[in-house]
Amino acid sequence: MGWEDRPRRPKGGSGGFDKMPEFDLSKFKPPTIKPGHFLIIIPVIVGLWLLTGLYKVDLQEQGVVLVFGKHTANTVPGLHWNIPPPFGKVIKVRTEEIKRIEIGFRTEASRMSRQSLTKESIMLTEGANMIDIHMSVQYRVKDPAQFLFGVADSFRALRDRGLYETVKNVAEASLREVVGKNNIDDILTVGKSQIQQDIHDQMQKVLNLYDAGLTVNLVQLQDVRPPKEVRESFRDVNNSEEDKNRLIREAEGYSNSVIPEARGKAAQIIAKAEAYREQRISLSKGDANRFLAQLFEYRKAPGITRKRLYIETMEEVFSKMDKIIIDKKAMNSILPLLPLGGLLPSGVK
Repeated sequence: MGWEDRPRRPKGGSGGFDKMPEFDLSKFKPPTIKPGHFLIIIPVIVGLWLLTGLYKVDLQEQGVVLVFGKHTANTVPGLHWNIPPPFGKVIKVRTEEIKRIEIGFRTEASRMSRQSLTKESIMLTEGANMIDIHMSVQYRVKDPAQFLFGVADSFRALRDRGLYETVKNVAEASLREVVGKNNIDDILTVGKSQIQQDIHDQMQKVLNLYDAGLTVNLVQLQDVRPPKEVRESFRDVNNSEEDKNRLIREAEGYSNSVIPEARGKAAQIIAKAEAYREQRISLSKGDANRFLAQLFEYRKAPGITRKRLYIETMEEVFSKMDKIIIDKKAMNSILPLLPLGGLLPSGVK
C-alpha cells in the first residue's frame, strides 16, 4: 500500500484522535479475604521476620547481643541468630583493631611528618627539672560490652572521639605521674624501659577502674630530651659525665690489672717462703733423727761406733783432696822423692 492509499484522519473532532473506549471500574472488585487465609499469611510474615534475625560477625569482630535492651552474650566470628528488632539488637565491635594515641606530638599522615605539641610534652621530673617527652600508646578493645556501656557510653553522640579523649587523658596523666617520681638522669639513660612499664601498668589500672573494656598493648617513649632552652647545657653536662665515667673505667681497669699482679707476686713469695720453711724443717728433722739413731747405736758399742765415725769422716775428707800414701817402712830406709810440683796448684812454683 502506497502513501496515497493510507487512510486519512477525519476532519473535525477534538485532537483529531479516534474516540477511546470507556471502561467501567465498577466491574473490578478486590478479592475477598476469608478467615482461613490468615492461617497461611501470618506464619509467612512471622517466618520472614525471624529470618531478619540472622547476622554475620566478620573476622576481628565480636557481636554484642542485646535482648530487650539487656546484654545477654558476646558472639565470635561466624553466622548467628538473634531475636530480630525491635526486641533484639546486635552491635558489632572490632576487638582486634589496634588503635594509637600520641602524647606530645601529632603525626601528619599527608606530609608524613611529626608536629610537636609543647603543651603536652613539657613536664617536671622528681628534682623539679623540665623535660620534653613524646610518647605513643597502642591499645585495643578487650571487653566489647564494657567498651559499649562503660566509658564510651557517656559519649553516645561522639563515641569514638569521646573514647579517644578519655584514653588520651589517662595516658597523659599516667605519663606525668610516673615522670614526676623519677629523676631526669634515669629518664634520659638507663631507666627508660622501666618507666615505660610503669606507665603501662598505671594506664591499665585506671582504665580497669573506669570499666573501659580496653587493654594497653604497648607504651613507647618516642623522644626524650631536655627542653630546647637548656639543651646545650644538658649536652655539656652529659659530656662531663661521659668523661668522668671514662676516667673511672680507666682507673678501674688499671686497678684490675695491677692488683692481681701484685697479689700474684705476693702469693709467689709466700709460697717460696713456705716451701723453704718446710725444707729446712724437714732437713732439721732428718738431721735430728740421724743423730738420735747414731746416739742409739753409739750407746750399744761406743768403741766400734767411734771408729766407724772416724773412718767415715776421714773417707769423706780424703775423698775431696789429692793425697799420696807412703809406707812407713819405706820412710826409714830411703829418702823419698816426692813430686810436689804436680801437687801444687797451677801457677805456684
